[in-house]
Amino acid sequence: MVSRVKFGVIGVDHGHIHGMIDGLLAAGAACVGWCTGLETPPEVKGAFATSYPEFPELSEAEILEDARVSLILSAAINSDRADIAIRAMRHGKDVLVDKPGCTTSEQLLLLKDAVRETGRRWIVCFSERLTVESTTVVDRLIGEGRIGQVIQTVGLGPHRRNAHRRPEWFWQRQRTGGILNDICAHQYDQFLHFTGSTEARVVAAHISNVANPERPDFMDFGEVLLEGNGGRGYARVDWLTPDGLPTWGDGRMTILGTEGYIEMRKYVDIAGQSGGDHVILVDGKGIERFNASGAGTPFFAKFLHDLEQRTETAMRQDHAFLATELSLQAQHMAEGEKAR
Repeated sequence: MVSRVKFGVIGVDHGHIHGMIDGLLAAGAACVGWCTGLETPPEVKGAFATSYPEFPELSEAEILEDARVSLILSAAINSDRADIAIRAMRHGKDVLVDKPGCTTSEQLLLLKDAVRETGRRWIVCFSERLTVESTTVVDRLIGEGRIGQVIQTVGLGPHRRNAHRRPEWFWQRQRTGGILNDICAHQYDQFLHFTGSTEARVVAAHISNVANPERPDFMDFGEVLLEGNGGRGYARVDWLTPDGLPTWGDGRMTILGTEGYIEMRKYVDIAGQSGGDHVILVDGKGIERFNASGAGTPFFAKFLHDLEQRTETAMRQDHAFLATELSLQAQHMAEGEKAR
């Protein structure tokens, strides 16, 4: 199905932009052009241009002033994303931004003001849920009541550091927003989604540098305890994935219900099953394993429909705001604890 939505890309610093673009193209949208910031490394720009040779490189002004463009995508440097989104909304564009959507509470307040004043959408692409096919299977199983009422999530988000490939801003807390605001952003989204929570708070948070003494301001380990009106959650994230793992991280999510539980092994199964998107369900009848490959990722088609119809079936605006608020709260709490 071809959508009427045409989008522009502003900022390609993080590789998540490829999944965002590919998802929208597959759902029928069209790209008008792209640009990126002055700090984007030449090799990153070159790789992007090679991946999408049909997209012209334009200026930001050309993209924002193009009346055909109704949506802006951004995976710029983390601390730059809020300003890009606000400029886009003030030009009448909806926004789909890579996580984290912003890096400070002040930026979030400005984003909320822009959404309220312009009527535009500001949605965050939490790729560890929205671009993972195992999510589609898990949503169905939970909807069927296979594990009863969800009461808790435990999310694990390890990442490989790849220090030799990282730009300088990667090591700077003010540019990334910190570990609990950056890579842990996925975990707040999944906690809210799977527990159905519309209100939530951070109970406890911790960060530390355990393996990178040469960069004392870089936190490579973080954990957070969450409480919502639909359940509780725990998340652990780190930059400690060993080189022997055949992928960037052993991302997992365990969802506990009153009548069973589900484990998602998203990218690898270290028990030996090949591929990714493994779903394991345990209930009163036994253990059942599902291969979610081919289940699809319906977010992008729903998102385009929402933009055209002004509905909220892919992600509610208040969900994007709440997940972002939790990330900022957790980072602030953990830094306060560390300073004591």
